[in-house]
Amino acid sequence: MTAAMEMPRVQECAASSCSYNHTNNCHAFAITIGSSDHAHCHTFVESPVRGGLDQLIAQVGACSRSDCTHNSDLECHAPGITVGGGTDVADCMTYRGR
Repeated sequence: MTAAMEMPRVQECAASSCSYNHTNNCHAFAITIGSSDHAHCHTFVESPVRGGLDQLIAQVGACSRSDCTHNSDLECHAPGITVGGGTDVADCMTYRGR
């Protein structure tokens, strides 16, 4: 069995319209990053209902952007990430292409 690694934290999220965003912190348990054309946060949910858990700060659970310098085996190895406006309202701003 392999020990679980520490997942990178979402250090800041500027997607204020996301239901998991409370004062620029993401309170989803974990987020997924990646799209075929850019590093979009797939956990972004625009809804009047607030979600997540107040005692949690989200981690990056998965990233399908294998072309990112922080990605190894579809896992993010950045020390932490920032989510904000890029191509969409909720993109990984830490993404760096190889």
